[in-house]
Amino acid sequence: MTQSRRMLVLRAVVEDYIRSQEPVGSSAVAHNHDLGVSSATIRNDMAALEDEGYLTQPHTSAGRIPTEKGYRYFVDRLATIAPISEAQRRGINSFLSGSVSLEDTLHRAARLLAQITGQVAVVASPSLSKSTLRHVEIVPVSMSALLAVVITDTGRVAQHLLSMGVMPRTDELSRFCTRVNAVCDGQTLAQAARITRDMITDPQWQPMRQLAESLAGAFASMADDERTSELYMAGTSRLAHQRPLADLAPLFDALEEQVVLMKLMSALSEEVDENGVSVAIGSETHTPGLLHASVVTSGYGRIDTAAGEPDADGTAERPEGSEPVAFVGSIGPTHMDYATTMAAVRAVARYLTAFLAHDGPATHS
Repeated sequence: MTQSRRMLVLRAVVEDYIRSQEPVGSSAVAHNHDLGVSSATIRNDMAALEDEGYLTQPHTSAGRIPTEKGYRYFVDRLATIAPISEAQRRGINSFLSGSVSLEDTLHRAARLLAQITGQVAVVASPSLSKSTLRHVEIVPVSMSALLAVVITDTGRVAQHLLSMGVMPRTDELSRFCTRVNAVCDGQTLAQAARITRDMITDPQWQPMRQLAESLAGAFASMADDERTSELYMAGTSRLAHQRPLADLAPLFDALEEQVVLMKLMSALSEEVDENGVSVAIGSETHTPGLLHASVVTSGYGRIDTAAGEPDADGTAERPEGSEPVAFVGSIGPTHMDYATTMAAVRAVARYLTAFLAHDGPATHS
């Protein structure tokens, strides 16, 4: 009995169980898969796989189901994820390109991913702490206050009211604003705060000290404000129709803990494999409510124009080593269709990356 054949049996059991959600017997494996050995040989292999912790036998059924270890082996051997179909790619582009804003795009992305996978989809908005400054506009709104409108590379717009003891002249304000945009463009908000504060060491900006310090404070508070990452979720009702509610109670409790979910999926999105996705199965999530669930996640983020050409999925791939600004993911039972879910998560993540790179809805043909 060879180890390689035994693992082919394991793969067959996982595939059949994902498809049927019924314990898999040796005769079914022999019938459904051309392994070139008898049902009795397969039965012996399955017994060995059970001894090694890859399979388990529920109740007294003759069939077996994969364990967490079995699923992990199966997922790790999905060396390459087949691209989504041409029809699916067109469907993604058509559905998401109809959006009118970043928020609308993220909401649509969650709904679409839930529809493709039949599972819970979670999409996070870009975190301001990971965004870079694109433009700031400062306008008077009263005799003693200015409004700073800050636009980031991820399309987020934030407004900050700056109280002023002495209002700067219009020409001074315009010159200061031009300078801030020149030296802070492309910098993170934390870096923009430091650069703006450093400006007042230059004698020409001394009269603008109060404005510089107030604006730097606004940049710093945005950089620290992780609450600006919102979660867009879809598919919970669809999942509820597939399984008894009692089985899903821990999962729904976990979905309510959005801060925990955010940390888990954000961390996973920064540890993607060569396929651009990360998978945590059961106890690997370190989340009690997800002990019988799996999480598939990918990060999306900024890309260079040169690296942003559409790939086989019709979307731009985030370059290796670049930091994701947010994540997209799918949560479902451990017997989920991993190949389909991983491909869908990756495709939506790449679309969102292209969306950010092109300042709006992508129109890849």
